[in-house]
Amino acid sequence: MSDFEIRELQERIDAGILLAQRRLIERTRRDNGDLVVVRDGQVVHLTPDQLLQR
Repeated sequence: MSDFEIRELQERIDAGILLAQRRLIERTRRDNGDLVVVRDGQVVHLTPDQLLQR
């Protein structure tokens, strides 16, 4: 696999991850839920709106 193909594949993977994150945030907002993340070793509950502000 050439360097170009590797970069292209990595860009597609990154785009897919961002799309999955957006869909998760949108679904959580629609369901009026919270998302749970670990930040600096602490469990934090965030609303979708808090994540979209970043």
